[in-house]
Amino acid sequence: MDSSPTPALTALAQGDAAPQHGPRPLPLFLNILWRETEGKPELRRRAFAGLRKYQEAQRPVPAQPRVRLASAGPARLLQYGAASARHPVVFIPSLINPPQVLDLSESRSLLRHMAAAGHDAYLVDWGAPTRADATLGLDGHVTDRLLPLLAALPRPPILVGYCLGGTLALGAAALRDFPAVATIAAPWRFDAFAPADLDLIGNLWRSAKAMCERIGYVPMEVLQSGFWAMDPARTIAKYAAFGDMEAGSDAERAFLAVEDWANGGAPLSFAAGRDLFESFYAGNASGAGRWRIGARIVDPAALQCPTLSVASRTDRIVPAASSPRLKQERRLSLGHVGMVVGGRAREMLWNPLSLWLSSHGG
Repeated sequence: MDSSPTPALTALAQGDAAPQHGPRPLPLFLNILWRETEGKPELRRRAFAGLRKYQEAQRPVPAQPRVRLASAGPARLLQYGAASARHPVVFIPSLINPPQVLDLSESRSLLRHMAAAGHDAYLVDWGAPTRADATLGLDGHVTDRLLPLLAALPRPPILVGYCLGGTLALGAAALRDFPAVATIAAPWRFDAFAPADLDLIGNLWRSAKAMCERIGYVPMEVLQSGFWAMDPARTIAKYAAFGDMEAGSDAERAFLAVEDWANGGAPLSFAAGRDLFESFYAGNASGAGRWRIGARIVDPAALQCPTLSVASRTDRIVPAASSPRLKQERRLSLGHVGMVVGGRAREMLWNPLSLWLSSHGG
């Protein structure tokens, strides 16, 4: 059987038939699609139908921008809840992909849920690094971006960090006192990642590092290709399933919102990418107690405030075993993204987290 791409596939890869929407990078996605559907003509047909449907689907009108309370370089602190006498609660997303995963849509928004529950909620938007930010590492994102944003609040906030945002939240808590800190799907003990995934990530960085150093940043496409490579079969299967979804259904709207988020996002500064790939994934600096911000070692066990670690046993991106060991732990089975935007997120994460925040003054 000839395994070379068809003219239609080549046209898609060249952009002749692809509208403005992803997946990004499209040529790599198409190569994965072709490989994963080899000998499976029906799956290939359905996956292509789902891809076309995704690219051509109508998107809702974007929500009105939130009030910006403070800025630090390209980073912004956006307000969701009403100011109160209680401690503000600041949600810190990953540097990878946009912050909108925490405010995905009207019905799938952790931030709107927290605001409706009475919390004085805020969201960090990291923005897009400029050429001048090439040397800004993960420690600089804490000292030069996050802490200045938090200092604009009238009283010390409770920190809630998602994914790499949780790692950075622990870095901030090592330098300043906060009422409480919670992490959601935060990577900390990188030696707990599967060896095959660490090898994949290491090879990805070795092949991309020189290019990233020349341009001063790590394109989102480099990171996305690593996520796809971790589970290529699922990447294709979900597009095939999307093609079969009922038009206008909640499932269809949810897929579009999540995929648009996953295919969006600013790049990382080069130094932040180097820290992530070399010091964290390869060197396990955080898990081994070697991550320093200035002269301070970041040690979650040394934090005096209440701490909570939420992780998912079915998380393919950040395994539960890699999460930080904090004073309280909660284990779910919802997946890396599903735990914050899935159909059971309200029951399993949003409501319990809201109660935990309230119990600590948030």
